[in-house]
Amino acid sequence: MGDEMIYLDYAASTPVDSRVYDRMREVSQAAYANPSSTHAAGRLTHAVIAQAAKQLGGLLNVDPKTLIWTSGATESDNLAIAGATRYRAHRGKHIVTMKTEHKAVTDVFEALAREGFDVTWVDADARGLLDPDVFAAALRDDTQFASIMFVNNETGVIQNIEALGAICRERDILFHVDGAQAVGKVPIDLAALPVDLLSLTGHKFYGPKGIGALYIADRPGCHVDPILFGGGQQRRIRPGTLPTDLIAGLGMTAEIAAGSIDDDLAHLAHLRDLLWNGIREIDGIGLNGDPDGFPGILNVSVEDIEGESLLFALEPICAATGSACNSKIQEPSYVLRALGRTDMQAQSAIRFSVGRPTTVEEVEFAVEHYRAAVARLRSLAPEAAA
Repeated sequence: MGDEMIYLDYAASTPVDSRVYDRMREVSQAAYANPSSTHAAGRLTHAVIAQAAKQLGGLLNVDPKTLIWTSGATESDNLAIAGATRYRAHRGKHIVTMKTEHKAVTDVFEALAREGFDVTWVDADARGLLDPDVFAAALRDDTQFASIMFVNNETGVIQNIEALGAICRERDILFHVDGAQAVGKVPIDLAALPVDLLSLTGHKFYGPKGIGALYIADRPGCHVDPILFGGGQQRRIRPGTLPTDLIAGLGMTAEIAAGSIDDDLAHLAHLRDLLWNGIREIDGIGLNGDPDGFPGILNVSVEDIEGESLLFALEPICAATGSACNSKIQEPSYVLRALGRTDMQAQSAIRFSVGRPTTVEEVEFAVEHYRAAVARLRSLAPEAAA
């Protein structure tokens, strides 16, 4: 395995499952008509999209009619947050989220603040978990919307969505969940969870890039104003000609995930334990996140080491120093700083994320390579040379 690329960045993106690729190729050759057309070819394309909606609805246990197709989780987050808050602005201008949310959420909240909305940024504990009591205390009589991520993209922390959503439901506050790192990876039953809006994307769980969806609960007061205009597709909430092959791919991705989540979680847990147990005895190492979080992500910091240097030293291992959207920014992770980590601790963090194709041999190689890289960088430090 010496010179081979070892991919341990599945939280950033995943390879397309071969079965998904086959379905997309089949659809692109057979269902190429515009689904808005009423002729036979258009009806065929419409039927393919309806089947995909049924497959995705089956994964989430929702009526397919509650799903809106988008270009991915970023658009879904923007549509849910901006669309819902503007629609409900008459009810109040106070909205709530966490400091550790993805940029696709925090940047929208910051934009809404410039429009006159009053944003409260709630804190997580040192593990990254949000205490429901802390969340409840942040709500006010004029709070109309809250957004909390299901699985954190940097640390893998899983929030208590059921408890947080119940608090919102009691107060008639719309509750949005960024599910990009959760859908297809952990069991989600939206028929049981008090969630009003949920964003997802295909490429985080072995589907294609460029396609996602937004779940909008079918209940009074749960609606979003469009942020795009130009047609009557998808109840005028998200206009535009639908990409049939990508939608079919996401549908197949959802169907595969529905039958593999339990096995995937067991596989990931074994790999994560193998990885953590192999490096946890390194002097100065620390776990960022909750040990009981999503097993596909392991985020660790180590003293006296700079993260970018460590990342290069780890090649041919492909890992990350933070979220994929911020990988070009040479600043400590805002997520880890929000959890109380120092700049040095945040700067040294490496996020390993394993996936369905990851093997034990790859993880064992990563353990040895990480240990060797830390030792080598420490030996080159001025203190060591002195």
